[in-house]
Amino acid sequence: MARIAVLGSGSWGTAIAVMADRHGHQVSLWSVFPEEVDCLRRDREHKKLLPGVMIPDSVRITNDIHTAADADLVILAVPSFAVRSTASMLRKVLPDGAVVANLAKGFEQDGTKRLSQVIAEELPQVRVVVISGPSHAEEVSRGIPTTVVSASHDQEAATLVQDILMNPDFRVYVNPDIVGVELGGALKNIVALAAGICDGMGLGDNTKAALMTRGLTEIARLGVKMGAQTETFAGLSGIGDLIVTCTSMHSRNRRAGILMGQGVPTKEAVGRLSTVEGYHATYSAKLLSEQYQVVMPITEECYQVLFNNKDPQKALADLMVRPKCSETEHTWLDK
Repeated sequence: MARIAVLGSGSWGTAIAVMADRHGHQVSLWSVFPEEVDCLRRDREHKKLLPGVMIPDSVRITNDIHTAADADLVILAVPSFAVRSTASMLRKVLPDGAVVANLAKGFEQDGTKRLSQVIAEELPQVRVVVISGPSHAEEVSRGIPTTVVSASHDQEAATLVQDILMNPDFRVYVNPDIVGVELGGALKNIVALAAGICDGMGLGDNTKAALMTRGLTEIARLGVKMGAQTETFAGLSGIGDLIVTCTSMHSRNRRAGILMGQGVPTKEAVGRLSTVEGYHATYSAKLLSEQYQVVMPITEECYQVLFNNKDPQKALADLMVRPKCSETEHTWLDK
């Protein structure tokens, strides 16, 4: 049994807390919002995000950040925009060598820093791990078989996360390529938004398959330029996460895209969903593509649709008439 502190009581945080408790761990679930803590304590259920999933009485629900002080594993389950502020709160709480695993998939808002970099800046004394892969909270919370990746520069820390969280319903693989794992998890949200737009426009399976395939090529193209390993993008945090996010209605990115494809203005569509990481990731990816001089046509068109009000039909047409090129690329086959 391990002591686990889950920071963030949204759908992912609640799901991972319920799962860890189910498999015998001592779990605390933290929220920065006292009113949310009161509701969760009273209802033992996140009625808005995970209706029907009961939080066992054995899960301690609290707004005291010091619950993380003596944890064997601290899990950050807050949205990307709250990662820095939450990590900052932990600076005087966590001891040297503590293991902090991050669940959010994105970049620091309005910037290009990966979230593991943000955590390392705020908490230089800890060992940072990233958990990523095709893993909807709605399914994890209900014990539906799921596989993810635990990635870190510190293999001992990545293996610790694997040892603690792996169970018959939740299989964990380790991967030393934290750059590739993070980029796969963040950038696939852009493609999921685009896939949703295609669905909202009433386009077919051919279009979505092409979008996902060429989207993965873009992700790998940038990732390799940033130092990631090509094989990572063929794994769970690459193609695995891309498939589930582009095809499932659990995906808030896809659902926001569907609204946009149906003509709902971008800000309104994003506002209807609680978290749409792909919106902010598109801005960050645009900056990264320019910084690393990487051609990312799908990302570019998504940026124009999201931030410059380009008509999605025109964006699709422009993608289809790009200059001829070969499908295979040196950056995809060999770093």
